[in-house]
Amino acid sequence: MFDFMMSDAQKQLREEVRDLVRWVPRQMILDMDQDKIQFPKAFLKEAGRRNLFGVRYPVEWGGRGMDWVSTCMVMEEVGTLGYIFACVFGVGAELVCDAIILHGTDEQKEKYVKPLLRGDLFAAECLTEPRGGSDFFGTTTAAVDHGDHFVLNGQKRFIVGAEGADYFLVYARTDPDAEPHKALTCFIVDRGEGVRVDYIYGLMGSRGGGAGRVVFKDVRVPKENIVGQLHNGYAVFNTMMIPERLGTAAMTIGAARPALTVATGYTTRRKAFGQPIAQFQGVGFQVAEAAMLLDAARSMIYTTARMVDSGVPAKQTRRMVSQAKKFVTESCQKVAHNAMQVMGGIGYTNVFPVERIARDLRLASIWTGSNEVMSMIIAHEWYKEYLAGKGRKTERDFENDAAEAHAADEKIYE
Repeated sequence: MFDFMMSDAQKQLREEVRDLVRWVPRQMILDMDQDKIQFPKAFLKEAGRRNLFGVRYPVEWGGRGMDWVSTCMVMEEVGTLGYIFACVFGVGAELVCDAIILHGTDEQKEKYVKPLLRGDLFAAECLTEPRGGSDFFGTTTAAVDHGDHFVLNGQKRFIVGAEGADYFLVYARTDPDAEPHKALTCFIVDRGEGVRVDYIYGLMGSRGGGAGRVVFKDVRVPKENIVGQLHNGYAVFNTMMIPERLGTAAMTIGAARPALTVATGYTTRRKAFGQPIAQFQGVGFQVAEAAMLLDAARSMIYTTARMVDSGVPAKQTRRMVSQAKKFVTESCQKVAHNAMQVMGGIGYTNVFPVERIARDLRLASIWTGSNEVMSMIIAHEWYKEYLAGKGRKTERDFENDAAEAHAADEKIYE
């Protein structure tokens, strides 16, 4: 459907990703959902072996030198395996790598990015804390300067990939007296002495991704493991919002696709009142809505990806990325809802994978910034754009196009 947007190289890459998807054993999917597999190292190793991680990064660091459109396509295809596969795929190879590629030193890229993209190491991003996730500047994890190193104490929770990570990207408070934007620093923290991971969560869905609590107790972190500048973790966090939210949205499309595919096939075979239920409007219209939402979601994703690829500054893409994350995740949850609804009771069982998909997708509108936070960002950016445009007066005065537009006595604002 969207092949017209892809180059031959991107289509070839898509076939490579689909070959990886076909490689994954059915039992791996089932075992992850039952927490028999707590972290899919075999899958990540295979993806790294096939050079499918971080396709938009420079070739010298292990990527393919491609773009965000390619990345979104990869994330969508990986997502068809299940939402959690794309989560663990993206956390290390997209989020952590992005921070180091954009802000790290060549030594850090050599030591941490190359082996991660090969599938030899695994990484997780540590952002959320027990007191909250959306309040980034409320971070209480602290790192104290000890000359040639910092000593890190604190804890993070709901960390996807924690169970299998060899190192962590950690935001910590390094200047307790500074204003919020200048108080935090981003560190690479190796898994070792003083780092404890607790795999404790009974998740509703998206299981098997190693989500856990990470506790740091007097962890020695060398100064060469600072990502970016001291006390400037906000700059790293700010650029991470594109891969976190755009990548999340793209993979949600992939995770929802199988639900629509399964439901469509079921409704063409299941009969009631002597005919396939697909012929009833009550069924067909719900399938049609789901197909429409997936296409609309994909249109938004690729438009936003093209915007980022075009070099539009991050502060201008902020609204589009936030809109994509909110619209796509909510639309895909509706796709799963419709799929289950048209299948009836059998869709609520594990005879078909729709119930697992519905459980998994519930995470999409919560993580990487809740959709309520997305709405706050959208509103903030929209009003900024409106006020800036009003000052330029480049458009027609639409307010004036009313019969009584000049009734000043009726236009009361205070």
